[in-house]
Amino acid sequence: MTDQENNNSISSNPFAALFGSVADAKHFAEIQKQQQLTPPVVEETSASQDDSDNSVSESLDDCDYSVAEISRSFRSQQELCEQLNINHMIQRIFLITLDNSDPNLKSGNGIPARCVYLEEMATDLEDQDWLDMENVEQALFTRLLLPEPGNHLIHMTSAGIQNLSAERDAGEKHIFRYLFASFQRAKEEITKVPENLLPFAMRCRNLSVSNTRTVLLTPEIYINQNVYEQLVDLMLESLRGARFEDVTEFLEEVIEGLTMDEEVKTFEEVMVPVFDILLGRIRELHLCQILLYSYLDMLLYFTRQKDIAKVFVEYIQPKDPANGQLYQKTLLGAILSISCLLKTPGVVENHDYFLNPSRSSPQEIKVQESNIHQFMAQFHEKIYQMLKNLLQLSPQTKHRILSWLGNCLHANAGRTKIWANQMPEIFFQMYASDAFFLNLGAALLRLCQPFCKPRSPRLLTFDPTYCALKELNEEEQRSKNVHMKGLEKETCLIPATTEQEPEFAPSYNLVTENLVLTQYTLHLGFHRLHDQMIKLNQSLHRLQVAWREAQQSSSPSADNLREQFERLMTIYLSTKTAMTEPQMLQNCLHLQVSMAVLLVQLAIGNQGTELVDLTFPLSEVEKNALAYVPEFFADNLGDFFIFLRRFADDLLETSADSLEHILHFVTIFTGDVDRMKNPHLRAKLAEVLEAVMPHMDQVQNPLVSSVFHRKRVFCSYRHAAYLAEALIKVFVDIEFTGDPHQFEQKFNYRRPMYPILRYMWGIDSYRESIKALADYASKNLEAMNPPLFLRFLNLLMNDAIFLLDEAIQVKHFYLFFDDGREHQRGK
Repeated sequence: MTDQENNNSISSNPFAALFGSVADAKHFAEIQKQQQLTPPVVEETSASQDDSDNSVSESLDDCDYSVAEISRSFRSQQELCEQLNINHMIQRIFLITLDNSDPNLKSGNGIPARCVYLEEMATDLEDQDWLDMENVEQALFTRLLLPEPGNHLIHMTSAGIQNLSAERDAGEKHIFRYLFASFQRAKEEITKVPENLLPFAMRCRNLSVSNTRTVLLTPEIYINQNVYEQLVDLMLESLRGARFEDVTEFLEEVIEGLTMDEEVKTFEEVMVPVFDILLGRIRELHLCQILLYSYLDMLLYFTRQKDIAKVFVEYIQPKDPANGQLYQKTLLGAILSISCLLKTPGVVENHDYFLNPSRSSPQEIKVQESNIHQFMAQFHEKIYQMLKNLLQLSPQTKHRILSWLGNCLHANAGRTKIWANQMPEIFFQMYASDAFFLNLGAALLRLCQPFCKPRSPRLLTFDPTYCALKELNEEEQRSKNVHMKGLEKETCLIPATTEQEPEFAPSYNLVTENLVLTQYTLHLGFHRLHDQMIKLNQSLHRLQVAWREAQQSSSPSADNLREQFERLMTIYLSTKTAMTEPQMLQNCLHLQVSMAVLLVQLAIGNQGTELVDLTFPLSEVEKNALAYVPEFFADNLGDFFIFLRRFADDLLETSADSLEHILHFVTIFTGDVDRMKNPHLRAKLAEVLEAVMPHMDQVQNPLVSSVFHRKRVFCSYRHAAYLAEALIKVFVDIEFTGDPHQFEQKFNYRRPMYPILRYMWGIDSYRESIKALADYASKNLEAMNPPLFLRFLNLLMNDAIFLLDEAIQVKHFYLFFDDGREHQRGK
């Protein structure tokens, strides 16, 4: 039989497909045939031995490689078939091989286009050029140790076209990405292979996972491989390519193996380098970079995964919990510090937003502001989701993240001190930044939204005795759900009576803790930024006037003033944009309206969970819960509505239906010293009233009824008589506040009251109530205690005379100044 006929006979054999090539099948058949035809070794004469050799030689020469002969040569076709399939499957999954024979002799059926040839291992195994379940683990480990696997690539098929994809996959240098890809290929094999090969495919899948665990536990044995960076990069890549679920499935199995066996390293030791990498990278990003949100999505997964989340809440704990500035340097703190605010206060160089504002049109500034707001809304949502995940995941993560928040706020309590604004250099070395607290406040506001509705049944479950608790130890914090510190030192709305002892709850709900944490965060962050905005606004006005005067007089200082104006305008626009993100303002409005409802209910003595209608006159309340409510609750409310009036007035009009609750709050607390003792705080509520009332000097917007809804609420207010009386009462009460600067202060406090009283006089319901007070005063002029309206008129006349005198003096000063200037010009 010729070689051609011989090859045709073998190729027609269906079992030949089990071999890599026809040559392999022929070689195997020859060996088997020789073993069958070779007679047993017996002692014979030399002549008979020669005859036997000749007989075998003739038999081989006449051998016909028919289907029947090859079939008989297989000791067990099933075992051979299984072994060949296992070899091919391992090659397809791990893209490795021990066979470097000529690819032209291979059939290419079921084998990958490129593989890494493990030369050393093939040499050690000598005659074995196939992979099986006994040597695959060694083969995979050998592959992972190769520093340059791309240098060991061989062609497995005879395809003449360059296959870049196959070369990239087989020669993957990063072992973490390679193991994940092997895991994915093993998953695909599991869905395709016959049932008898399924256990072997599963074992290959498990090998991918177990080797990944080894890589993370002992990364030092893999030369030039930063496996932790590879893990982060793999997750980033999968987030962009919509394969994140595949990566998380892989990681879940790796994590399970790591947590079950922590002899070599604890799971925390494995994850800390990953968090270190994230911290280093996130610090370099800014608010409007898309990459930032991929990292945040990665952290969202980490805060959902129970084992990683436990490590995360421990990783973010600062070394010194009493150092407020250290919280900003943690991973969570680095995220919270990202903002459009200046990184270094006062330094506009290298700032990314609102550069050269005087050269930009109002429309361009508006567009940039809108773009930043879109990023801010997304950014705050991610932070909120992270906090929510940690709060809901387990009692342990909930306790640790609340402890972090409570300790952080306590360590940064000094931000509200008066000296903080006078010494900024020391301030920023001791405390976390404004951006930190603004972002934290925005995230906490979102956490409060489920119960920030005026008629929410959960709102009245707030327990103010939380704020009277003294510092607790770790175990008490966990059992009582109390994580804030130092609140018992805060001044409350009214002082507690000597016989009044708080009835502490055995445990406090999350509504109480969320409200306290959020209000204190706003007190530390929003309050300070609001003050800065007012000062910036005033400085800009003065600088603008000076700049225009310098331009008109052709002064050489004009250029310098313009540069100062540009810098200050950049700071102002950045701060304003950070504070006016629409969703944050809307959430804060919901919170403050809800707080107005809550404080009104506490003021009238409601201790239940159902709202009680407000009626006047108010009855006296014994053991009033307001004795445990810190003043910053009301101060935050006042700050916010004053801010809206100055910088986001449209929101007040669109939310006019909520303003009735604010009027209730102002009516009760402005004129009642038994429910709010601090006269400065009560006077501040007059500014709140000015903010929510319609403004006569406001330019009407043809597209929006800019004052209609507020006018409707204000004019139809059913307790108008008591509101007017409360305003007049606080006008009188601030005459003597006990402050050394009370004489100067009273004019600032009374300034917003004049337009309010003038507006009230134009509305029938308010005018009648004021007339009633006047009638009562006229009938009781000789009373021991002068009537309220009589004292009001007396103080009003005193102020008018004093201000008139001041105005005359100022006029004389300017006339004298102008005369002196004319005299100098004459000379």
